[in-house]
Amino acid sequence: MQTIDCLGDMCPIPVLKTKKIFKTLKSGESIKIISDHSCVLESMQSTFKKHQIRSDEVIAGVWEIFLTKV
Repeated sequence: MQTIDCLGDMCPIPVLKTKKIFKTLKSGESIKIISDHSCVLESMQSTFKKHQIRSDEVIAGVWEIFLTKV
């Protein structure tokens, strides 16, 4: 699974980074996005709403977002 480090990145940078890698995924493959901005999760959910998204706040203020291509 590929990981995209978006720590310190403000929107829309994490979405743009994710879109670039997401194009290369096959159906069923996932990527992990790490972010320290809560707005990134909302942006991912609205941008990739046809796909599976799961998130975990791993430490206070840091999220791991898992995006799986349908």
